[in-house]
Amino acid sequence: MIARLAGTVVEKGPEEAVVDVGGVGYLVHVSLATSAALPGVGERAALRIFTNVKEDALDLFGFATEDEESVFRALIEVKGVGPRAAQKVLSGIEPRDLAQAIAQGDVARLTKVPGVGKKTAERLVVELKEKLSVLARAAGPAPKAGGVLGQLEQALVNLGYKPAQAEAAVEALRGEAEGKPLDELLREALKRLRG
Repeated sequence: MIARLAGTVVEKGPEEAVVDVGGVGYLVHVSLATSAALPGVGERAALRIFTNVKEDALDLFGFATEDEESVFRALIEVKGVGPRAAQKVLSGIEPRDLAQAIAQGDVARLTKVPGVGKKTAERLVVELKEKLSVLARAAGPAPKAGGVLGQLEQALVNLGYKPAQAEAAVEALRGEAEGKPLDELLREALKRLRG
């Protein structure tokens, strides 16, 4: 079981990265938040890893923080939520914000996360309220340092765009960003940047 990878980032995208460890390149599935936290190609990085072994595949899921990994592990214990779905959820909401929404039983907020319908949101509240309560209490009021637009700008820079390009793309989306998840905004920004 692989629990941690430390090596050089050789490829990086919004949903996956390749980390070279001693000459072996590991494909790691990541959330948008972890992708944004990763350094650029050619730089060293360390990721916490969840190894998902299936009959026909071995998938690695990487996390920049312990909180994200903890929430991911809790999510995949919920019936109907697999590793890919959990990663998608974590691309749409910060782990502490998710924990708070679940602890408060805020189904409306949860349904705004991509891939989470009303039934899934209700199931998350029922099954994870106790498990995530400690993280929700630690979160306190949700910090808005930079918010989703700050995360978007950082993600674009980490994908190789110049800071000025990233800032211009974020400014172009500022008026329509309200209530949209990071992954949707990133797709729109990439479309605009690619022309």
